[in-house]
Amino acid sequence: MDFPFWLWLVIVGIFFSAYMTIRTNKEEREMERKLAEKEGEVYLERIKKERERRKKLSSDTS
Repeated sequence: MDFPFWLWLVIVGIFFSAYMTIRTNKEEREMERKLAEKEGEVYLERIKKERERRKKLSSDTS
């Protein structure tokens, strides 16, 4: 197996590129999950405040 040196570099580059792609995708998925979780918390907090506001309004008019 007498391959030229540059061919080994190309093969190593392909494997490195595949590794970096997988790693980057994993990091992006984690960031998207955290962002969605944070947005969900904000949404739930708004719902909670709205319920409290409506509860207060209904008790004030009674």
